[in-house]
Amino acid sequence: MSTFSIASWLSYFIVVLVAGRYRGRGAAIFTAIALGIFTMVSVTAPKSVGALGVLRLYLQIAVYVHFLVFLWPRLRPWLWRVLVSIPASYYAAGTVLAWPVSIAVLLGAPAQWYALPYGFALLGLIESLWTPETVRDLVLDDLDAGAMRRYPLGRPGNHAAADGGEQPVLNLVQITDPHLGPFMSVRRLRRVCERAVERSPDLICLTGDFLTVESNHSPAALEAAFAPLAGAPGRVYACLGNHDHEAPHVVKRALAKAGVRLLVDEACELDSPIGRVQLLGFDFHFRDREKRMREVCDRFPKPSSCTRIVLLHDPGAFRKLPPGEGDLVLSGHTHGGQVGLVSFGLPWTLVSLVGKMPDHGLWARGKDRLYVHRGTGHYGFPLRVGVPAEQSMLRVQRAHGFVPAE
Repeated sequence: MSTFSIASWLSYFIVVLVAGRYRGRGAAIFTAIALGIFTMVSVTAPKSVGALGVLRLYLQIAVYVHFLVFLWPRLRPWLWRVLVSIPASYYAAGTVLAWPVSIAVLLGAPAQWYALPYGFALLGLIESLWTPETVRDLVLDDLDAGAMRRYPLGRPGNHAAADGGEQPVLNLVQITDPHLGPFMSVRRLRRVCERAVERSPDLICLTGDFLTVESNHSPAALEAAFAPLAGAPGRVYACLGNHDHEAPHVVKRALAKAGVRLLVDEACELDSPIGRVQLLGFDFHFRDREKRMREVCDRFPKPSSCTRIVLLHDPGAFRKLPPGEGDLVLSGHTHGGQVGLVSFGLPWTLVSLVGKMPDHGLWARGKDRLYVHRGTGHYGFPLRVGVPAEQSMLRVQRAHGFVPAE
């Protein structure tokens, strides 16, 4: 066994032991699994020489330091993120993705194959740090789509209003899963909020997961990031995600200071370019979803004259929504699938391959429609890979009788 391998495994055991000592059994198990996969793959790679060897050693050390420091989570300064957090996340993600290549190389494949997973991870690093602004057209037709499936967005402007004029449009910006932390600084999230207001939408909808473990105890940070939303009074609404329940007082205070109305299993109505709109915001629940959602819908029945927009963090709960209760459901949670081929024009993601949860884009079930935002940030797996973050404005139209092109 090489010195590199011995040092790597020794570092692994030290981090796991420290996790168990200071953060408990759960943290030790998580660290053992996540860091164990990384260590196992990294030590099987061929030896690097010269500048490449020095870079590899630096990145290897950065990963163990990153995992160790994570045991005492807090928002770190930008220099730490640049020198440790971001390089470590890149190298850890690329190394985990390289496990099939490691097997292939051990069986005789050329070592150059390692360029594939690390190149893919480099694309992911760019997609994790840069979010282009887009405009997406979404037509709400009244067709029965049958069982839940992906659904075409449609194109506003290819049909007329009932009076023969131009169909009205509701401009809506959704911010979801920013996950204030290593990849989402206060400055970056503040700029996202500024741009959302500058685009002058009719609605700004926040659909949860605003914090991470690193930012849970930093109330001033989230308040500073959300401050620009005060520039759109009466137009910003929010629901809670699963991570928000880790520090609900921090989230509620930041939203309130920015003038954002938080809807927790409640509804409100407002006027919009497409007519009267009812906003219904669901809280996040792991258990008894169907029962809870039905109770909320019974408490706030859908007015026949309103378009209902539902704020529902987890798209997996869309199946539990009573039929006919969601003209447009806005969700996040999946980060668009986070690892996939969306960047190459293909819809497949890891989420769609291993489960039935809607991962990104527009979905339909009966006459209900679900838009799953790819997320403003990410958390969990170190990087986005092949699934870019989203900073879009939805141009929403109602279109009775409109048949979208498949």
